[in-house]
Amino acid sequence: MHKRKRIGEIKNIGFISTRIAGTDGVSLEIGKWAEVLEGMGYTCFYFAGELDRPEERCVSSPKAHFTHHEISSINEFVFKNITRPDEVSDRIEKMKRELAYDIKRFISTFEIDLIIVENAFAIPLNIPLGLALTELVAETGIPTIAHNHDFYWERKRFSVNCVLDYLNKAFPPRHPFIRQVVINSEARNQVAFRRGAAAIIIPNVMDFSMPPTPPDEYASDVRESLDIAEDDYFILQPTRVVQRKGIEHAIELVRRLGRKGIKARLVISHAAGDEGDDYERRVREYSKLMRVNTLFVSNTISDKRGRTKDGRKIYTLFDVYPHADLITYPSLYEGFGNAFLEAVYFKKPILVNNYSIYLHDIKPKGFKVIEMDDYIKEDTVHDVIDIVRNKSRVKEMIDYNFNLAKRFYSYANLRRKLRFILTDFFGEE
Repeated sequence: MHKRKRIGEIKNIGFISTRIAGTDGVSLEIGKWAEVLEGMGYTCFYFAGELDRPEERCVSSPKAHFTHHEISSINEFVFKNITRPDEVSDRIEKMKRELAYDIKRFISTFEIDLIIVENAFAIPLNIPLGLALTELVAETGIPTIAHNHDFYWERKRFSVNCVLDYLNKAFPPRHPFIRQVVINSEARNQVAFRRGAAAIIIPNVMDFSMPPTPPDEYASDVRESLDIAEDDYFILQPTRVVQRKGIEHAIELVRRLGRKGIKARLVISHAAGDEGDDYERRVREYSKLMRVNTLFVSNTISDKRGRTKDGRKIYTLFDVYPHADLITYPSLYEGFGNAFLEAVYFKKPILVNNYSIYLHDIKPKGFKVIEMDDYIKEDTVHDVIDIVRNKSRVKEMIDYNFNLAKRFYSYANLRRKLRFILTDFFGEE
């Protein structure tokens, strides 16, 4: 049984996920939570299959990563079949036991007082990891925050499976020592409906108390390096190339702007990631069909600066944002919308599709954006052209959005909600 401490005795917090590295949304939010928690006086440690955090605070377990050969082999089978042979169950149980051993070693090595499970209780990319964590909490009673970004029932790829018993047990689990955190109101409703559990909404955040600094000398040549002419209208699609991002709409927008005499260039920042490259091929083909010279620059944008093998500069996404003229975010579905907040943070106008979470959770706050309803209309193009030509409107829009986001999506809001959860676990000082 995990020793119950007073809140003033809590020192060490452990983040656990499949991957804590790079620029995916989960890793970015882990960094923000850790920054806030460290500011509150706690020390953060990390367990995952891939890590880019300080080595002295990490325990790496390759089996925790969804790309581990055994994990990916299990996934390949269980999400294509509706019955499960004993042999597959045995493989899952074996991996669960091995991961449980590694997690217990992590907790004991760093004397962890509370764990924050980042999406490993939500999306079943590593079923043995979710099961190992569920049983760990049941056996030890360690206080646990389940930070859930997107659930299996939200993804078509998980709808056919032979592991519904595991999904119901651990994705997410229900336990007195687990506090469920979600990033939108629809997820809260579904957790209540499917698990009978009350979840707390903590949306994605940015540090709006610290406005972005102007580009330094290293990042001053982004446009030149990406081959964007001075008279090009720089449109940035700051997402991975996956189907739910609706990137065809951004391509169509550039095509329509060109027919109106606006010389625009579309830049897509990230590659496909873990969802395959079929859609990326489709986007590249569509760009050719529309005669839009789309730039795919995932090889020169990373989470850290550096050089490619042929000597070109590698920039961070935050190096690129300041140079963009417009951010496109035509997503069909998002758990929340990191790119939306980033566009607001860097004071850029944004074109956003009315995806459900935006409609229910973000739009009611009153942000000023260019909206589209699932496809590009002539009115949408006219709104973008007005933004291109009306600098005073842009200034009013971006300043208003920044101040509004500071009220609702700042570190101060995150700090207040984390303090509430910690007090709920450990009581007042």
